[in-house]
Amino acid sequence: MRYVIIGASAAGINAAKTLRELDNLSEIVIISKDTDVYSRCMLHHVISGNRDLEKIAFVDKDFFSKNNIKWVKGIEVTDINTDEKQVVLENDTIEKYDKLLIATGASSFVPPVKNLREAKGVYSLRNYDDVLNIEEGIKKSKKAVILGAGLVGIDSAIGLMERGIKLSIVEMGNRILPLQLDQKGADKYQKLFKDKAVDIYTSVSLEEVILKEDGYVSKAKLSDGTLIDCDMIVVAAGVRPNIGFIKNTNINVNKGIVIDKSCRTSEKDVYAAGDVTFTAPIWPIAVKQGIAAAYNMYGEERVFDDTFALRNSMNFLGLETVSLGIVEAPDDSYTVDIIETKNVYKKVIHKDGIIYGAILLGDISYCGVLHQLIKNKINISNINKNIFKIDYADFFNVQKDGQYKYELV
Repeated sequence: MRYVIIGASAAGINAAKTLRELDNLSEIVIISKDTDVYSRCMLHHVISGNRDLEKIAFVDKDFFSKNNIKWVKGIEVTDINTDEKQVVLENDTIEKYDKLLIATGASSFVPPVKNLREAKGVYSLRNYDDVLNIEEGIKKSKKAVILGAGLVGIDSAIGLMERGIKLSIVEMGNRILPLQLDQKGADKYQKLFKDKAVDIYTSVSLEEVILKEDGYVSKAKLSDGTLIDCDMIVVAAGVRPNIGFIKNTNINVNKGIVIDKSCRTSEKDVYAAGDVTFTAPIWPIAVKQGIAAAYNMYGEERVFDDTFALRNSMNFLGLETVSLGIVEAPDDSYTVDIIETKNVYKKVIHKDGIIYGAILLGDISYCGVLHQLIKNKINISNINKNIFKIDYADFFNVQKDGQYKYELV
């Protein structure tokens, strides 16, 4: 058996590790554009200077040799021939497979704003090469615009702040971190950023990039007419799955590669996992998909059913936060309970005994309980407690077969 994995990040590496644990004899090949294995979630720490590439690695240096895995690195896949079971590389080398996993992740999307795509001094933050490019930009920059205030945008802002760059953050939504926080939660972070002299523009979009004569960024013009002086722009406006190389296959695509609960694609013996599936762009989901795919590639049925992707943890400017599920009540039929003090904000959204979302800001000690209640849709109607006082003992028990189960006792 010959397993080939395209991609060396969360899904691909965990798939390879699992395959080797299951199968000690078969060949395992990883092909990746990256020449290093690292956590993309930690790239902003490299920009800030707090860590280097080695310190954001999530495998040991001898991972490939220890697990007898062939790593073809620093090269892109250009085509897949599913009839012949061949992966074609950019140097025309061919890697044959019996089972194939596509775990190529996603790339930053640069929106079609006037001059943005052709301007010099425009960067994204998705891989280590982006970090190196940003490092070069920092050397000749004093002011930067961050386009997009989601997790990647705020990560980028934190990294640049610690390098002394004057920042302006531009977000189309009405608040920063619009998918992770409600207005009150976002306001607390916005105040912290403003205290650090960061300018924040919400409910506006980038309309045009004004260039210097040499083609470098000079100003960012917003949709409301505001002009922001800047030397560089970091684009954090979403991602697109890396799927260009499957164009000659019959693999079904709907934004990303379509998979079933076993991580199988529409092509026989071809699997997919991680951001390339566009199912849930968070690290834990990619890891679990990679593991599930490995089991099924090996021939041991494993269903991936953890579709609870609405979970985010963050710690920006010393303020710890976890958000779970929805962050705003869809309508007035939902009940919203809030606890708020100077340094703490807790919010739970529920209806008919089911909790649908929560925000814990400043004190995240309750997040484990809430995660299980929301993920498993446990009805708490019969628990006669303050919703912020429910604990594991109220719904956690051991079944006769020794397995743990989250349900009302």
